[in-house]
Amino acid sequence: MPDPVTTRPPAPAAAPQPVIEMTDISISFPGVKALDGVDFRMFPGEVHSLMGENGAGKSTLIKALTGVYSVDSGVIRLDGDQVTFAGPAQAQAAGISTVYQEVNLLGNLTVAENVMLGREPRRFGGIDWRAMRRRAAEILEGLHLDIDPSSLLNAHSLAVQQLVAIARAIDVQAKVLILDEPTSSLDVEEVAELFRVIRSLKERGVAILFVSHFLDQVYEISDRLTVLRNGALVGEYLTDELLRIDLVQAMIGKELSALDDLESRVHATEPGAADASAPPAFLNATAISRKGAIAPVDLTIGEGEVVGLAGLLGSGRTELARLIGGVDRPDNGRLTVAGTPLKLRTPRQAIKHRIAYSSENRRAEGIVDELTVRDNIVLALQADRGWFRPIPRKRQDELAASYIEALNIKTPSADALVRNLSGGNQQKVLLARWLAIAPRLLILDEPTRGIDVGAKAEIQKLVYSLAENGMSVLFISAELEEVLRLANRIVVLRDRRKVADLRNEGLGVDDLLAVIAEGSTDPELETGVAS
Repeated sequence: MPDPVTTRPPAPAAAPQPVIEMTDISISFPGVKALDGVDFRMFPGEVHSLMGENGAGKSTLIKALTGVYSVDSGVIRLDGDQVTFAGPAQAQAAGISTVYQEVNLLGNLTVAENVMLGREPRRFGGIDWRAMRRRAAEILEGLHLDIDPSSLLNAHSLAVQQLVAIARAIDVQAKVLILDEPTSSLDVEEVAELFRVIRSLKERGVAILFVSHFLDQVYEISDRLTVLRNGALVGEYLTDELLRIDLVQAMIGKELSALDDLESRVHATEPGAADASAPPAFLNATAISRKGAIAPVDLTIGEGEVVGLAGLLGSGRTELARLIGGVDRPDNGRLTVAGTPLKLRTPRQAIKHRIAYSSENRRAEGIVDELTVRDNIVLALQADRGWFRPIPRKRQDELAASYIEALNIKTPSADALVRNLSGGNQQKVLLARWLAIAPRLLILDEPTRGIDVGAKAEIQKLVYSLAENGMSVLFISAELEEVLRLANRIVVLRDRRKVADLRNEGLGVDDLLAVIAEGSTDPELETGVAS
């Protein structure tokens, strides 16, 4: 691996001066050294990826750059001039724009209104609507985006909304564009469109900071990488000169054998089963369906079994999980849990029967930002007990301490606000909440999305351990390798219909892709319970 201390990559020949240069940046919070003397630079017309585990300091560095946090020490320069921003508005006015993972726009307004929000052209004391639509159309056309400026924003997919957010950012004459996990909810075609726009911006000389946990995408789009670990700089590298295994080792500080070890363990012994026979069923869903969401599906989940749901975005994975978890009500079908017929109409009813659903949208349907780590962990257990039977504070402390240790949650204390934790640690807090109610079936919808390799390995090992101890798991991930690594069986969905139910014996990514694309597979791989 190139030595970052002795061999710093040269500046591009066409742009010898960085547009952004951060030198010796340090920031501390109570009990945490978030950044420790970090150097970082960006050049015009380059895509620069900021890499590191959750908690490495990536978000803190970005917030320091955009004025959200004040630095304890160090210097920030923009085009060679020292700057200090009092907040994101000042940073944006200076040419530094950020597009966050959660699109921060107004869905009830038109595309043009969102692009020009706060900068609407005026005429005779009011908004010049025609001029606004014309200007928005020019901006969209400049990015080769075929989007109707007059259409409502929420009529478009999340991918289009992110492109609109980029168009808005560029209209403020951005010199630097920060894209925070922009591809986490996009399919392959949408990612390709986003990358086309990014390359177009590169040609216009914009410096782009691309933050992503998808290594394939980082290597496809990035020119330069900076790696942080535990708040310190590991190094800066040219992407085409750094092997992927070297990047992973730089990020985690050790060789990544955890996932390979896990995979060999999972497929050497089947969790929850002493032999090759199918485990007793914990849940049986028969012809369960919801109009507009998913066609009738049969699904069986055995005790101690991990069942993976595979399929493209929009295939019905989340819709099926929400029916099983009591979040949405089915229109038709029967559900049997532990041999008892049930009609689950609310998540609370599901919790009563020890079924826990962890949403893919951890920010809107998961963690509660304003509460502490402790409060978030005990939330479901308190709801299950009822608000008139409060959990004693001593018991809350014990629960929080035990799960913080068991799940290796990196937090200054149980009293820390959960919003100040990294994404991976927030996900662990959410898992701790559901584990606290001792579920018999745990439904995990994209539990590792947007988190780093090390945290992903820890969560995957946790899923394996839970199944090994008899818990049933319904596991959803857009990463087919992850589904193959963990699942005993894989149910494939396409166009909101179930197309296969496969034993995970000798399956590969190509096999799953063929089923997703064609709906065909080797009959010997079928479990016999597919509908």
